[in-house]
Amino acid sequence: MADKASKFLGGLLGNISSRSAYSQIAIGTSTGWVTGYTTMKVGKFAAFAIGGGIILLEIAHQEGYVKIDWSKVTKKIDKVSGNVERAITAREQTWTDKAERYVDRQLNIAEDIVKRKSNKVKRWYSNLIGDEEGPKINDLHIFLTAFVGGVALGIACA
Repeated sequence: MADKASKFLGGLLGNISSRSAYSQIAIGTSTGWVTGYTTMKVGKFAAFAIGGGIILLEIAHQEGYVKIDWSKVTKKIDKVSGNVERAITAREQTWTDKAERYVDRQLNIAEDIVKRKSNKVKRWYSNLIGDEEGPKINDLHIFLTAFVGGVALGIACA
């Protein structure tokens, strides 16, 4: 069956340069359209499959089915990027390059920790003053004002 198909295509598309200009245009247009249509369908399927897989992986991570070891991922990425850099620049990484990458990674981790703590402090502060829109007087504020006023009055009278 495959032999018959190859003979048919060979006869149909054989030596195109010996055919008329109109048949060359027709063959080029039709094969271009078929190639584009096939590529579009395969590309849509591949994009759907890859995107769906990424979304399912993220959902599994959010639900706790999958635990991602980010330090291991970053080490692998650093290793691969080091190999790519070595292949492109044709020079070996020095210890300063490795140290710079390590410090950069540690700074990123520290930055994430500070951001998390910053959000915690913002929540604490907004609870202390009332809400995020601005200060609202509550019992703690009245107590602190009275206390500071009493201390100031006591110091002034002494």
